[in-house]
Amino acid sequence: MDRTEPRLITSVERGVATVVISNPAKRNAMTTAMWRSLPELMEGLAADPEVRVLVLTGAGDTFCAGADISTLRESAGTAQGLAVEAEEALAAFPRPTLAAVRGYCVGGGGQLAAACDLRFAEEGASFGVTPAKLGIVYAASSTRRLVALVGPGTAKHLLFSGELIDTERALRTGLVDEVLPPGGLDKRVEEYVRVLASRSQLTQASAKEFAAGRTDRDAHWAAEARGSTDTAEGVAAFLERRAPRFTYTTAPTR
Repeated sequence: MDRTEPRLITSVERGVATVVISNPAKRNAMTTAMWRSLPELMEGLAADPEVRVLVLTGAGDTFCAGADISTLRESAGTAQGLAVEAEEALAAFPRPTLAAVRGYCVGGGGQLAAACDLRFAEEGASFGVTPAKLGIVYAASSTRRLVALVGPGTAKHLLFSGELIDTERALRTGLVDEVLPPGGLDKRVEEYVRVLASRSQLTQASAKEFAAGRTDRDAHWAAEARGSTDTAEGVAAFLERRAPRFTYTTAPTR
């Protein structure tokens, strides 16, 4: 395969799945084919019990400059629908997800980053939500996710103006969780996802659903906790001063 061909590159190593957005000719803009492939990719990784954490990033020095604008000439509605489907598939991934951001994180790239549980960025990154520059109605689900993340004031600023904000403002408003100095992003992400991969999936999966606002799964998670050995293992490991060996594995959310 031509390495310059727009694609999503996936690898899994030591419990961490890494998905790289790669379209170097267009600052990693998402093509129609890339949008279409993401939900199936998420489904496959969710079904892999070896995957404990997912990292989404961009090839080179850019996260994602949004949707490939040429795809909007055919049908903006269709293109937006595919972007929302991809965003929702990423948000529904049953294990922790982290966006590692360098450079531009704009438009559809911002949608994907917002759909992740956490966002770490390198100093110098730029964030923007740009439908007002194109006359596009931003999807209701995407708007609600953005408001939940940064609050209505910042969401309106981003949506009304389409202006880019820097990492300092992104951190202050909650759009990103950590900002790393140049050259420090990869090391920090590697260290952090190693921690996530060592923790209880029972705790993580239930917390992810509750934080997303689900109110119909209390009984489900109570039953899962009763049937799991994670709590006993965690307590035993603490008392024995050793690393716990958690065995609970999440299934794709229904």
